[in-house]
Amino acid sequence: MFVGTRVPVTSLFEWLEGGETLDEWLDNFPGVTREQAVSVLEDAKALTLAGARSSR
Repeated sequence: MFVGTRVPVTSLFEWLEGGETLDEWLDNFPGVTREQAVSVLEDAKALTLAGARSSR
């Protein structure tokens, strides 16, 4: 869940996977700030890159 909301983080990934934009997602979940969403995406990117480096 995004802190202070009932919005699951997975909803962001599912929305983006479905081809929708971050702005569209934020319009539908006004309780989540852009900063919160971007932070989740940055964390996911860092974890993905770290995993790719460790599998070399």
